[in-house]
Amino acid sequence: MNKKIEKLARAFGASQKLLIALGDESRQHIILTMMQMGDCSGVRAIDVAAHTNLSRPAVSHHLQIMKDAGLLKTRKEGTKIFYYFDPDMKSMNALIDVLHLAIEITKELPNRSGDE
Repeated sequence: MNKKIEKLARAFGASQKLLIALGDESRQHIILTMMQMGDCSGVRAIDVAAHTNLSRPAVSHHLQIMKDAGLLKTRKEGTKIFYYFDPDMKSMNALIDVLHLAIEITKELPNRSGDE
């Protein structure tokens, strides 16, 4: 059991940036907005800002955090930067694996609720 908990601790650490990125209400709103925009080729910060109550610099900041967390990727066209969801979703899949491991460990813990 201790090895599983150590593995879980490492995995949570590896997923920390994504958890922080997903934990912010403004970034959650940006994610939903980007999904609603439905442009698979990517969106610019100014376009996302037009669909939210956030300024372009604020959107750019949030997009960069999500990029650093592995949720988004970018491509450049001249001076324009387009953000799009990572099609492999490696960071999201890693987080799902962490949550599955946490569930597995929790199921192995003794029941202390008094309800047997």
